[in-house]
Amino acid sequence: MSLFSDILPTIPKNDEKPQGQGAALSPYLNFDPHYIPKMQPEFLYPDDSHMATTARRSNVALPIIGMSFMTGSGLGSMAGLYKGLRATTLAGQTGKVRRTQVVNYIMKHGTTTGCTLGIIASFYSCIALGVTWIRDKEDTANTFIAAATTGMIYKSTAGLRSVGLGAAVGLTLAGVYTLVTDNDNIWSKAQYNRL
Repeated sequence: MSLFSDILPTIPKNDEKPQGQGAALSPYLNFDPHYIPKMQPEFLYPDDSHMATTARRSNVALPIIGMSFMTGSGLGSMAGLYKGLRATTLAGQTGKVRRTQVVNYIMKHGTTTGCTLGIIASFYSCIALGVTWIRDKEDTANTFIAAATTGMIYKSTAGLRSVGLGAAVGLTLAGVYTLVTDNDNIWSKAQYNRL
């Protein structure tokens, strides 16, 4: 007996199931799993193909850009909060005027820093993807080449000295990133030998 028995027809429960038809039905998905082929490739590209290395790098590009934008927005917002509180305190503002000024500082600094880091990450991801596609290898040299080139492009309008400084900063950040994330580097081997 159901609550809607007068509206919906009730299906009588039948303990006997036909041998050929209902035996393979999945109770959760309500379909016959025999329609799905058993042997399918798990990946779109074989592991050693040219497209596999490019696909791996491109799958990482969007999360890197998104995380960089969100990190920049958060850091910029915190800096904006600090600067906004300091500026409104020095100006002697109170109430709604102070609150509006602090929100303006937070929004301005958050979006500026977030967009800056997002653009730098976009440069890095596109250059790394291109270097991986050209070299047809996935190794740490791609990271260093992409980071140095990104630093050079980012500082390209400020003169040759700034271009060199941008490349040096990019190489330094790539080196720190490689030391932290790569399992086959000198740092991890030194830690392993101490144990």
